[in-house]
Amino acid sequence: MSDLVALVTGGTKGIGKAIARSLAKKGIRVYMNFAADAQAAETALGELKAEGMSAAVMQADVSDQEQVNTMIGTIVQNEGRLDILVNNAGIIKDGLLMLMPDRNWHKVIEVNLNSVYYCSKSVLRPMIGSKWGRIINIISPSALMGRAGQTNYAASKGGVLSLTRSLAREVGRYNITVNAVSPGVIATELTKEMDEKIREEFISMIPAGRFGTPEEVAHAVSFLASDEAGYITGEYISVDGGLT
Repeated sequence: MSDLVALVTGGTKGIGKAIARSLAKKGIRVYMNFAADAQAAETALGELKAEGMSAAVMQADVSDQEQVNTMIGTIVQNEGRLDILVNNAGIIKDGLLMLMPDRNWHKVIEVNLNSVYYCSKSVLRPMIGSKWGRIINIISPSALMGRAGQTNYAASKGGVLSLTRSLAREVGRYNITVNAVSPGVIATELTKEMDEKIREEFISMIPAGRFGTPEEVAHAVSFLASDEAGYITGEYISVDGGLT
């Protein structure tokens, strides 16, 4: 896979950074997208380069179609191709629907769902030209089972799952697969800050009895990006310890 080029949105922290590292370990040249935290981006880039991996960072707000088109156009111009897209960028703005500010609904949809539309649409032309491509979307158990206080988030991720299944039907003839990965509760900086009682409550719901790791999510993404997964499309893999 050493000739391939990948873009991971939200790729400089947490799950996104683990995905970028996992792909780069296969010899893929990885572009890690970030929205605002340039320091975290430089740190992530330094870590991968210190391990001898081929990587670069690209700043863009993926909820802005013009910025997405510029970012992907630059990558294709630099590399001559873009083979793998991982739509990982996302935000959470939880709250009960009755009390939810409209801006929180719209922002979550813009970042979590619209970005997947913008990025996927922008990469299709180079992928179709190459007659090979992998689009992998990160969703959530909330898309599959719902969760009180997450109507906006669940709707956005449910939309991504439906987009995944429909787009897979459109582009399968071009040797492009479109799949999703649904991480459960993953041990990141966010979960470290959880109240102990809430942590125990979550763990009690997970048959595996623990939180997952970013690397476990990344392994599933790397598999779907590989030739070995070439006959899998329109599917999702839950990496959630049995939660769903």
